[in-house]
Amino acid sequence: MRTQLPATLALVLLAAAAPLPAAAQGAPPAPAKGPAAPERIREVASVNAQDPATLKPGTILFTDHRDQPANPESGLTPYLDWLRQRPAEAAALSPYPGYKEPDYAQTVNGVTRQRHETLKVYVAEGRFVVARPPEAIDLAAFANLDFVRTMDPAIRHKALSPADVTPTKDPAAAFARRPDRPWCEGTVCIESRYDLEGKLPLGVKLANKLEEGSSKKIAEFVSFQSELRTLPPERTAGLAALTKVDTPVTGGIEQTIFWVNQILRFGKFLAVFQPMPGDPQKTVVTTYMALAIKADVLDRKAEYARVPVLKNLLPAQVLMGNSSFNTGNSISAGLPTYARNRIVAFADAVGRR
Repeated sequence: MRTQLPATLALVLLAAAAPLPAAAQGAPPAPAKGPAAPERIREVASVNAQDPATLKPGTILFTDHRDQPANPESGLTPYLDWLRQRPAEAAALSPYPGYKEPDYAQTVNGVTRQRHETLKVYVAEGRFVVARPPEAIDLAAFANLDFVRTMDPAIRHKALSPADVTPTKDPAAAFARRPDRPWCEGTVCIESRYDLEGKLPLGVKLANKLEEGSSKKIAEFVSFQSELRTLPPERTAGLAALTKVDTPVTGGIEQTIFWVNQILRFGKFLAVFQPMPGDPQKTVVTTYMALAIKADVLDRKAEYARVPVLKNLLPAQVLMGNSSFNTGNSISAGLPTYARNRIVAFADAVGRR
């Protein structure tokens, strides 16, 4: 019987394009040595544990809750556990209030079944200080398509008409619609594309060849749709409870990824601006990046074990940047590298303007 390989091989089949290194034969690969993090990034258990007044401009506190490096899924939290364990964070970083894991109908070989999809969430948090008061920072300068294009040169972006938003126009994607308003209503609407780097595209081609006859091919790219906006006052009012900075929130920027073609279900980048406690001539900026991964991407380990070239390359290792096959500085490098670089790019941009 032909082995069916899942679509997540877009992230793990890169090993098939070349022989496994000797260190990876018979043992899990060592974590990849990605690009060195800037020295100004300080890894901490919690960004809230340090008094922001002691944080020098240019330094970025960073955490992504990866406290068990030996565990491939360290830093990933089941969505329902996230709601229970970190409710303020989940409320701020979910796509919209009351968001639930998707339920939808799926048709395979002419048979339609209802499916419930479970998610696991990766959250990165950063904090930095700007040597200017909040009123001197023009948030609108960061809430437009031109600015988003500067954040990661490997990802291409273009304007998207709200009428062409996938959850709005495609009945099969209705589960991703907002219940309170259409996506992109009164916001900047963006369509983005990231072409997989390194050996990943070759792995995708091999996976698609092995799955000849399958109705769904693996894409050699990740495409996603998002809305970008500055936050209205009613949305910023409760965010001080999340940041734990004891001054009023003066503004915020939010980019919500509400549709992804594969691997992920949603994502959000959030930046919260507050006066420095005791020094209103400085601004404390707290940033968050949340990415929700389809759990079945991570749960198919048994299927890889039947394919010798894959048995030591778990999807979680590649997604979390722990594989010797991670490459580049963007999504192919793993979610932690991608999140760090996005937060650093944003801090640099705010510091310059």
